Amino acid sequence: MVPTNIIHPCYDSNSTALIFTSNPSMTCIVVNIILGLLSVSTICGNLLVIISIIYFKQLHTPTNYFILSLAVADLLVGVLVFPFSMAFTVTSCLYHEDLICKIRDSFDVSLCTSSILNLCCISIDRYYAVCQPLTYRTKINTQVTMIMIMVTWIISVLIGIAIIIAGFSQGTCEEMCSVDVVMANTMGPVLSFYLPAIIMLCIYLKIFLVAQKQVNIIQNTSCQNTRSGTTVSKMERKATKTLAIVMGVFLLCLAPYFLFVVFHPLSNNLPPVPVIETLNWLALSNSMLNPLIYAFFYKWFRLAFRLILSSKIFQHDLANSRLF
Repeated sequence: MVPTNIIHPCYDSNSTALIFTSNPSMTCIVVNIILGLLSVSTICGNLLVIISIIYFKQLHTPTNYFILSLAVADLLVGVLVFPFSMAFTVTSCLYHEDLICKIRDSFDVSLCTSSILNLCCISIDRYYAVCQPLTYRTKINTQVTMIMIMVTWIISVLIGIAIIIAGFSQGTCEEMCSVDVVMANTMGPVLSFYLPAIIMLCIYLKIFLVAQKQVNIIQNTSCQNTRSGTTVSKMERKATKTLAIVMGVFLLCLAPYFLFVVFHPLSNNLPPVPVIETLNWLALSNSMLNPLIYAFFYKWFRLAFRLILSSKIFQHDLANSRLF
């Protein structure tokens, strides 16, 4: 049963359902145009990242394979989650358990989990690159990278399926929460968000401390141009800084949503519709931001994007071009 006080710019509510309005307001039209542009931007931006890494051989590195996997997850958010979320908003799915809403939630949870687990893999990659540079190429090689990516996607799909079967809910509980719903809304976010986020924060803190120590060693040594097991290249430090920013943006976008998911079903009061929708779309918008971060911080990604957008890769064989 849907509360009659629900106000949504694109939906009419009655005692039993939320129905897409036959006469959408200007607010509804503007919101859908903005969300449509957001979806297109997400798809195009991540396609650029995917094509760049696949096409240019110089970008075939373990770190970039993880970025490629992350871009695939973000691309699927733009292709699958955005259209479902526009057609069946979070608000309408709060009161329905039909197939479409289950599919929407399953894609949402699985792809979100995949994104953060890929970021977790990236943090591990950066840890070995910065903290153990002499053994980095042997421990994080192509075979290990592919296994990590495969495990990441398998875990993400399993968590997505398990949470939906258990009864994941983004709204309030009717009368009293069932044990399954409480477990889904607690264990799901813990496994797919909080635990990986804590692991990443600890790893990047360790990397920061080691990098600071290495900078001090470089500054105090008379042979600053040599590279040893205790020093790290400027490129690696910049890559670590950029990927840490990617992780930070991810946490800023998703932390409010996951806090809401965990605590709100325990409340009897439904939050305002704009709050529910804003938190959901803030989380989804992260998929659009990562390509912008790469383009801003990585000169070689900007060059790769330029070559792709100018269609030069279709006119000449530039796969072996030096980007940095």
